[in-house]
Amino acid sequence: MSLFLEVVSVSEAVKAVQKIAPLPGCEEVPLEDALHRVLARDVPADIDIPGFDRSTVDGYAVAAAETTGASEAIPAMLQCRGRVGMGSADAESVSPGSCLYVPTGGALPGGADAVAMIEHTEQIGDDILVHRPVAPGENVVFRGEDFKAGKAALERGRVLSPREIGVAAAVGADRVTVVTIPKIGIVSTGNELVPVVETPGPGEVRDANSYLAGAFVTERGCHPVYFGIVRDERAVLKRAVSSALERCDAVLVSGGSSKDERDNTAAVIAELGEVLVHGIAIAPGKPTIIGMARGKPVIGLPGHPASA
Repeated sequence: MSLFLEVVSVSEAVKAVQKIAPLPGCEEVPLEDALHRVLARDVPADIDIPGFDRSTVDGYAVAAAETTGASEAIPAMLQCRGRVGMGSADAESVSPGSCLYVPTGGALPGGADAVAMIEHTEQIGDDILVHRPVAPGENVVFRGEDFKAGKAALERGRVLSPREIGVAAAVGADRVTVVTIPKIGIVSTGNELVPVVETPGPGEVRDANSYLAGAFVTERGCHPVYFGIVRDERAVLKRAVSSALERCDAVLVSGGSSKDERDNTAAVIAELGEVLVHGIAIAPGKPTIIGMARGKPVIGLPGHPASA
């Protein structure tokens, strides 16, 4: 096997990874445990959201046509016939020449198709003076405007932030189906490496890459599995990578990716499977390896932390 790099572009490297990326499994979890997980199936709305026409402001429910031409000089005058209570849908209807007070979030009563903001009105006894015209639908969110019953409120592939968790709860989903968290094996190779708790001797360095790779993996929503420091011996590295392949969905090997004859990562990947890419046109990080072994991706990263 050639030890020399055959550099490909970044886009070619990305395509190579996409081709070998395994299809993720899925699992159902309680909604309270779903934060930052990736949806594997759509979450449909079980009811219309909102479930009724409602006001988006404090004001007066009106028939918009009755405010046509209203101004500060010549306001529209309507009789206030009462209030719409929160959580109630049994308010009387708005009849010609009348209005009802409605709070933010209150149900729009029958006969009304808009809400005049309280800031644009004036109360004189039981009469309300409306100083600005309102258009049909103004300051109102209509039933099903956010989500329609039976339609997807959240689509598969969506990362569940606090906002999406709230949406799922609003449409009645107390459990969701999410992508299983991939396990990524992390192997650091190099005779110069020592654990971070040890003081390096001459020619030695602490194993920073395991933690760097682990943090990156966690940040991307995966679970890192650490396999420790492996010496620069092909047989030892092969055993470590084989063990990682048995337990994980993919493997990251830090170190041993350059063309030096003592670097064994490419050779081990070739023995276990196939090297697809050995060298990417990027700096730092040129010696990166992309391979496939036992149906799983194996990525070889340069040993220098800045390159990895």
